[in-house]
Amino acid sequence: MNDYHEKLANLLLGKNDQLSYQQARTWVELLWEDFETTYAKAGREYMGSEMTERIVKQWIEHYGDKLHEFAATNPKYKHFLEQAKNTLH
Repeated sequence: MNDYHEKLANLLLGKNDQLSYQQARTWVELLWEDFETTYAKAGREYMGSEMTERIVKQWIEHYGDKLHEFAATNPKYKHFLEQAKNTLH
């Protein structure tokens, strides 16, 4: 799974130059966990890491350039992303 996260974090960095590497990695982990948790709560059968990667990749492609704006207004995610805001990518 680490390879999936690494690849997706690098994709996100390519979409959003406002994020540090650590913030991009945190976003990927949050989105990954959110999708898998929501999918499980809905009673869906687990479809594997490839399915989760595909969904998170779609979210990054569509919303990756705006994720830093979302974090600024959403306290649920803000504290996760402030930890590493001064880390260079």
